[in-house]
Amino acid sequence: MYRYDEFDRAFLAERTAQFRDQVARRLAGDLSEDEFKPLRLMNGLYLQLHAYMLRIAVPYGTLSSVQMRRLADVAERWDRGYGHFTTRQNIQLNWIRLEDAPDIMAALAEVEMHGIQTSGNCIRNVTADQYAGVAADEIEDPRIWAEILRQWSTNHPEFSFLPRKFKIAVTGAEFDRAAIRVHDIGLRMRRDPGGAAGFEVVVGGGLGRTPLVGRTIRDFLPKDDLLGYLEAVMRVYNALGRRDNLYKSRIKILVHDVGAEEMGRLVDAEFRAIQADGGVALDPDLVRRIQDHFAPPAYASAPADPDAVRALERADPAFARWVATNTAAHREPGHAIVNLSLKPHGRPPGDATAAEMRAVADMAERWSLGEIRVAHEQNLVLPHVRRADLPAVWRAAQEIGFATPNIGLLTDIIACPGLDYCALATARSIPVAERLADRFRDLDRLHAIGPFRINISGCINACGHHHVGHVGLLGVDKNGEEFYQITLGGNSDNDTAIGRIVGPAVSSAEVVDAIERLVETYVAIREEGETFLETCRRVGNGPFKESIYAAA
Repeated sequence: MYRYDEFDRAFLAERTAQFRDQVARRLAGDLSEDEFKPLRLMNGLYLQLHAYMLRIAVPYGTLSSVQMRRLADVAERWDRGYGHFTTRQNIQLNWIRLEDAPDIMAALAEVEMHGIQTSGNCIRNVTADQYAGVAADEIEDPRIWAEILRQWSTNHPEFSFLPRKFKIAVTGAEFDRAAIRVHDIGLRMRRDPGGAAGFEVVVGGGLGRTPLVGRTIRDFLPKDDLLGYLEAVMRVYNALGRRDNLYKSRIKILVHDVGAEEMGRLVDAEFRAIQADGGVALDPDLVRRIQDHFAPPAYASAPADPDAVRALERADPAFARWVATNTAAHREPGHAIVNLSLKPHGRPPGDATAAEMRAVADMAERWSLGEIRVAHEQNLVLPHVRRADLPAVWRAAQEIGFATPNIGLLTDIIACPGLDYCALATARSIPVAERLADRFRDLDRLHAIGPFRINISGCINACGHHHVGHVGLLGVDKNGEEFYQITLGGNSDNDTAIGRIVGPAVSSAEVVDAIERLVETYVAIREEGETFLETCRRVGNGPFKESIYAAA
């Protein structure tokens, strides 16, 4: 993984000292809240319902065991002993005191972490496929390019005050695990007819108040042109994006208004102008240095199908189920990718205590070459596990409650913090997620239902990505009571789709029963081997709408 060089360390030390001075001036009353707000937001510090929230960047979702331990230390010393992993592969601490924030930033800087550009109208943390570099279906490791984009976008003088926040996702695999079509820019690695690797460029995706699927404006972009072309996209958006209306300021609105073809033409024209002015060249030496950071590790040779693992799968159905559900194919023979479910029964989705973070760090050092990934589904990943070690990893995951075999199933729920924490929320997300997990806790039933994604957002800002859940729940306020609008048929991978609203919102008291009836209807009408999403697209919303409102 990438390690900071002298420039990175000097920049972070300077930024940390600058932030300490800003906080001191705010506490002394020399800065008003209006003056302080843009300064704290550019360092990831929000003011929420009960306290400050600090959002810490995890670039392209890659963490070392050392960094995970430091997150545990920070959560234990300055928060309430836990953190929340988010859909942008970051971690949030929800109970920060302003006077402690500079010390937290300094502690994070010691392990090459920070909150810079995790908020504000700038290019946010670049996300990537959580299996990057190890996926069996990958063209190239996209983290190389995500790191290049991180360096390019950090404190970029032109793009620090954009019309609105801006999000980029990169994938190097055939199967899209990075949800690139619901980002402002999505990059998908492809090969041209000659076999050279480059990028499909998708622009104008996003969720929130106006959910839109991104459009391809360049089928194939050579890697050497990446920064120049993205600079062109950003300049067009910076010049033409609306600043007079908060709700129409995202690039998705610009692309929708002018059309994808015209957007592509505008970007191409700006790209040619950039090239004519000398271009934005990728330094080959810099690219090689960054590539070296992501060189495949020296894997120890390992049997592809160890006898002990096969024997345990035959002897213990619980282990066999976990292997089938929570591991994924690895590009290196004899290895597996292990998903740790942060959705244990009775817990908020995506949360981990300090003790659990330290246990994951221990697991990573022992069995995953010291590396951890954060998935946008709010789970953790050990990317370098020998198949022979799977029994030991399973047992260790069981000890901390992270071995629930539910990856991609109904209780693998994505949820924002909602009204329990967020000042923008209109309803709670966590209690609904917990009640659903309790209702569907029977593992036999869960696996019989099959692939099924529920996403919950506490407000229209859609931090829980409800629009692209197979079933989406959007919390709304009705005369001081919490209700939930239900959408069906959303998806965030290769066949990206925005879910369709079923009907009137249902109350908090009724929503779990409504989902129960929906699931029962699906099981009754599905064809053999058909997933919920396939059934939903075959029959439409009609049968599900009837079941959802059957008790009304």
